[in-house]
Amino acid sequence: MTSALRTGLGSDAHRFSDDGICALAGLTWPEAKKLEGHSDGDVAIHAICDALLSASGLGDIGLVFGVDRPEMKDASGASMADHVVKLLSQKKISIVNIAVNVIGNRPRINARRDEAQSTLTKLFGAPVSLSATSTDGMGFTGRGEGIFASSTALVELL
Repeated sequence: MTSALRTGLGSDAHRFSDDGICALAGLTWPEAKKLEGHSDGDVAIHAICDALLSASGLGDIGLVFGVDRPEMKDASGASMADHVVKLLSQKKISIVNIAVNVIGNRPRINARRDEAQSTLTKLFGAPVSLSATSTDGMGFTGRGEGIFASSTALVELL
């Protein structure tokens, strides 16, 4: 039996809430407000999970972690990552690599990029490349209302 490579695309967006600390890329960012969501709102991890599920043909984050599931209320991005990694392993799917791009004005990713990449790499058990950008004042991210993330993933079906 031969292996097969598959790519997937995922995205997520959340607005900032009025209180709490931001969870992003598996880290906490005290300088930014919490992202609203059924779970912790970590758009980077959510986009990665979405990309991995897409690449694996297993649906998307809404199907696996839907808001209709009360046990997912306030779930951490790390617990979601762990669940997706185990799901892929059960299906004999290996993660080859991941790229995630965070779009927003804050928090400032560059100061902690290495730490975030290392955390994400450990969570997903594969190399993760993290990039970040702003939208030069355009749209909800440019107005500082929230954060958007997009991700690609390459998996191997064993």
